[in-house]
Amino acid sequence: MILSVLKKKNWSLLDWLLIVPALTFSANIMAIEEPDFNLLHSEPPFELRKYAEFIVAETKLDGSFDSASRKGFRRVASYIFGGNKSLDGSSTKIQMTAPVTVMPDEASWKLHFVMPKNYSISDLPSPNDKNVKLKVVPAHLAAVVVFSGWTTEAKIDDRTIELQSWLKNQGFEIIGPAQIARYNDPFTLPWLRRNEVIFKVQRSN
Repeated sequence: MILSVLKKKNWSLLDWLLIVPALTFSANIMAIEEPDFNLLHSEPPFELRKYAEFIVAETKLDGSFDSASRKGFRRVASYIFGGNKSLDGSSTKIQMTAPVTVMPDEASWKLHFVMPKNYSISDLPSPNDKNVKLKVVPAHLAAVVVFSGWTTEAKIDDRTIELQSWLKNQGFEIIGPAQIARYNDPFTLPWLRRNEVIFKVQRSN
């Protein structure tokens, strides 16, 4: 029913009464755990954040951005959905968090999921797939540009350039590769999607 409403050009009051609750539900259903940070400065769409330490499950892949995103997601998702082994030999399902983050790594890509805050790295089960690694990301300062829609390479490039320009004007130095963070499931409508380009930064000397 919702799809038939979306295809209509002229919406009635009844259409709005049907679609608005559905869109609100879609926007809120993904309100899941994210890494902790303090917001130091906001100048929409830009933000400066101080992240606390967190743990990630990470994998490295070759290929295009889209290909690495798909394959990497499946690989790390397999780990959290039970492709792992605890000390007692059992498997554990781990809560999904947000965002899913992709970043370039020389000629390859790295993709990671953030692990829930109730785990220490010693508590987490070992991945069955040797290509999935657990690691601690230390506390750090990060600059972010937030945007909606699909994460096309053209849009990512544009937002990255905007963030680089903003950081230069703010007196910050970039100290790592651009990270592309996506917070929503594939079925979320484009205008409800939350995406970010993130740089680790430090004050320029």
